[in-house]
Amino acid sequence: MRIANKNFDTENNVYIIGILNVTPDSFSDGGLYNNIDSALKQTEKMIKDGASIIDVGGESTRPNYTKIGINEEIDRVSSYIAAIKKNFDIPVSLDSYKEEVLKANINQIDMINDIWGLKWNPCIADLVASSNLPYVLMHNRAKADYTNFIEDFFSDIKESLAIAKKAGIKKENIIIDGGVGFQKTYEQNLITLNNTKDLKTLGYPIMVAVSNKSVIGLTLNEDVNHRLYGTLATTAHAVMEGASFVRVHDVRANYEIIKMIKSIKAGSKWTQ
Repeated sequence: MRIANKNFDTENNVYIIGILNVTPDSFSDGGLYNNIDSALKQTEKMIKDGASIIDVGGESTRPNYTKIGINEEIDRVSSYIAAIKKNFDIPVSLDSYKEEVLKANINQIDMINDIWGLKWNPCIADLVASSNLPYVLMHNRAKADYTNFIEDFFSDIKESLAIAKKAGIKKENIIIDGGVGFQKTYEQNLITLNNTKDLKTLGYPIMVAVSNKSVIGLTLNEDVNHRLYGTLATTAHAVMEGASFVRVHDVRANYEIIKMIKSIKAGSKWTQ
């Protein structure tokens, strides 16, 4: 897979997508990086620690989050993306499902991360297709009204893939995210993680994005500031199940987990 000017071997490697939330209210790091200087320092640290992509988000998507206006979101993310592109040679992903926000930044970004899997706004599919950018298609739905969770889960994703195909989004540009933490119960989040290998049978690279989420807190009885070990367990599972990307806050620790597992499996020191 080609992202920006870099080749990603999604069959043999696992890449870290570093989370940069430029928001005051994100569940894990809200308010930490909502000025340019702190955001650039964090970006530099994540790159040094092993991140291959930086994912910028301007609106929290935590449960019960406060929605913000289009112009506010554009103002939040545009200057940060421009600053990162100016200072670092690393692909930048934009975490947004809003047509106006994506359009305002389409010439600066290298990847689109859409939590609605093309189902929020029909125009997004055409925008993604015309941009020819890599696209993270995440599972989500308006209500958690499943009849049979795993059957409905795969059916939902296939619906999104059909929308992508109809719009002309290239198959080689698509990454699938199971959407842990979005319209799923605690048990359904665990089932989603346990189906990573089955999700890969759809024929696309898989991204696992569980960093510090509530499924970890509920399992370990830990608050959001003490979920690193649980996150590392989900990363280890993702590697063993064949995921190609993990989206995380704590880059170095996750990179070391990946490196150790891949080295064991290869029988030699692993390098990307």
